[in-house]
Amino acid sequence: MGVLITVLVLVVAIGLVLVALSLRNVQQYEKGVVFRFGRLLPEIRGPGLRVIRPIGDRMRKVSVQTEVLSIPPQGSITADNVTLTVDAVVYFKVIDPVKALVNVRDYPSAVSQIAQTSLRAVIGRADLDTLLSDRDLINAELKKVMDAPTEEPWGLRIERVEIKDIALPESMMRSMSKQAEAERERRARVIAADGEFQASQRLSDAAATMADTPGALQLRLLQTVVDVSAEKNSTLVMPFPVEILRFFEHQGRETDAEFARRTGPRPALPESPELPSVPETPAPAVPAPTVPAPAPAPVFSLGGKRVNSDADTTHAPG
Repeated sequence: MGVLITVLVLVVAIGLVLVALSLRNVQQYEKGVVFRFGRLLPEIRGPGLRVIRPIGDRMRKVSVQTEVLSIPPQGSITADNVTLTVDAVVYFKVIDPVKALVNVRDYPSAVSQIAQTSLRAVIGRADLDTLLSDRDLINAELKKVMDAPTEEPWGLRIERVEIKDIALPESMMRSMSKQAEAERERRARVIAADGEFQASQRLSDAAATMADTPGALQLRLLQTVVDVSAEKNSTLVMPFPVEILRFFEHQGRETDAEFARRTGPRPALPESPELPSVPETPAPAVPAPTVPAPAPAPVFSLGGKRVNSDADTTHAPG
C-alpha cells in the first residue's frame, strides 16, 4: 500500500512538472514564437495562457512595444567642412517577430550600429546652416536611410529619429555669436529707421492739418504751455503769436493793385532834370616820332678806286 501511494505521488508530481513546462503566459505587449526541436512553427502565439509541448518545444517572447535607443555622440564633418559632434535618439518597434529573431541577432545592437553609420552619412551631406535651422529635414532623412535596411529584412520599423544635441567647436560658437549680434543690431537699426520714417510722415500730416486750421496750431501752443507750467518752473517764456506773424507776412505780400484799391493811386514820382551836355574836347595831336636817317657808309680810295665799306672788299691788281 505504501509503495502504491509513493508511485501515485510520484506520478502526480511528474504530471505537475509536465503541466508547468507546457504552460506559457504571454503578455498583451508580447508575441510568442515557438521552436520545436529548433524548427520554427508557423503559428505565432498571441497574448494569454498558451500550451506547448513540454519536451522539444521552446518559446521565445518578443516585445512589440516601441523601444527607445540612444545613439552615442558621433563626430562628423559637414558638407561645408565644419567638424562637430552629434547625438540622437531612435524610436523603433518590432512588426515581424519571426524576422527579428531569425534574420538578425541582437536587433537592438544592430539598430544602434545602423543609426550611427546613417547619422554620419546624413551629416556629411548637409551643411551647418541646415543642421541648425532645419532639423526636421535631417530627421526625416535619417528615418528614410534607416528604414531601408531594417524594415524588410529585419522586421523592424523605425518610427522616429531625433537629433538631441549638436556640439560645435568653441571658435565656431564665437563666430556664430558675432554673426547673431550683428544681425540683431541690423534689425534694431532697421526698426529705428522705420520708426523715424513713420514719425516724420505723421509729423508732416500734422503740420499740413495745422496749416489748414490755424486754430489747431494755437491749441497746440496752449497745450504746450500747460505742460510746461505743470513742471513748476519759475520762468515761463511765451512765444510770439503766430497769427501776428502771418498778418505781417500777408501785408508784406500786398500787390500794387490791392494797395491802390485800399489807399488810392500812388503819386507819380517827379522826373529827374536833364543834365547839361558837356562839349567834347578833341584830344591834342601828338607828333609822330622822327627817326634819324642812317648815316652814309664811309667811302675810301683803294688803288685809285672808290670802295664802299658795306660792299665786298676788292683788291686791285698789283
